[in-house]
Amino acid sequence: MTRVVITGLGAVTPLGNSAETYLDNLMAGQVGISEITKFDASDTGISVAGQVKDFDPAERVGKREARKMDLFSQYGVHATGEALEQAGINEENTKPEQMGAILGNGIGGLITIQEQVIKMHEKGPKRVSPMFVPMAIPNMLSGNISMRYNAQNINYVLSTACASATNAIGEAYTRIKNGLADVMITGGSEATVEKMGISGFAALTALSTNEDPMHASMPFDEDRNGFVMGEGSGILILESLEHAQARGANILAEVVGYGANSDAYHLTAPTPDGSGPAGSMKLALEDAQIQPAEIDYLNAHGTATPANDSAEANAITAVFGEKGVDVSSTKGMTGHLLGAAGAVEALAAVGSILRDEMPANIGLTKQGEDTASVKLVKPGEDQKKSVKYAMSANYGFGGHNAAVVFKEWSE
Repeated sequence: MTRVVITGLGAVTPLGNSAETYLDNLMAGQVGISEITKFDASDTGISVAGQVKDFDPAERVGKREARKMDLFSQYGVHATGEALEQAGINEENTKPEQMGAILGNGIGGLITIQEQVIKMHEKGPKRVSPMFVPMAIPNMLSGNISMRYNAQNINYVLSTACASATNAIGEAYTRIKNGLADVMITGGSEATVEKMGISGFAALTALSTNEDPMHASMPFDEDRNGFVMGEGSGILILESLEHAQARGANILAEVVGYGANSDAYHLTAPTPDGSGPAGSMKLALEDAQIQPAEIDYLNAHGTATPANDSAEANAITAVFGEKGVDVSSTKGMTGHLLGAAGAVEALAAVGSILRDEMPANIGLTKQGEDTASVKLVKPGEDQKKSVKYAMSANYGFGGHNAAVVFKEWSE
């Protein structure tokens, strides 16, 4: 089987609009959650979110093209441009028909949907924009990326709720591994910090009502009370080792394992014993042909909801033993990016390998009794560690579970 390496990273996040800035702020424990300013949220009962700041679509998307894209597509196109630039991919060293795009997205163009439904209600069906459908449908994330960067291999979007981007990375890895492409653009994007998105998750009582940005997202804490909505995009450029070496690419890390399964249990709740998530992690380890003890760092899903963190703690313990692996959820800093969560969290895992430093579990005051078996990374010297293998795992409504394993690059 073909070895699969990572040659480029790109990011648009609440912690910065480049991969380097994002990782700098992540490792420093900066919190990108703030008071909601993108709309008047006063009547939603929710006060804070992980908002992207100072995003300029003119920088890479272009003002004219941006008018044809919902924000989730704009974020993805921008982050892909950064990742491809770092990778040094162009049509001289890569055949367009050998480069594809598999991306993750949870909800599609929710901003566009909200705007156009209101317009139809107030002004009638004839006033609905002809761009409504092309801007709203989730597949336009990979569609716009494919068209912008001339990726002519497979092009599709996976939508498995909060596991979307992790599944996308795993499927892109599998495609290269099986010799069906030389290069894959993968990751995910989401833009749901708007009234409908906030209101919908608030109605599920899934969101934290805490007004303090520093203590709203509290993964694995005894007082955790819901997740904080986040937005943005994370992109990875995957290549076959042969293709990367032939063009003299700078290899960042390697993808060595992928596992996915289904809880087949409940619409929104995970299996309480964590057996579903544990199964996906075990499958990823089997694919990587390594033992659990070889994983140096796990970026956990850690949504800060009571049910998720408890079940995930059970899953981690089942796979790694009690306090058998260093763990953090970075959602205390970014919020929960839904379908893009696995993308920015994969970047965090790869960043831990590149920097020999793990992001801390920010937002924690006192670890909950039901999560006490998990060894959480604390800010400071606790973060410094040589990381050879890192895992990123995510789980979604509908019982979707996915995990990927990354390895330090070596010949």
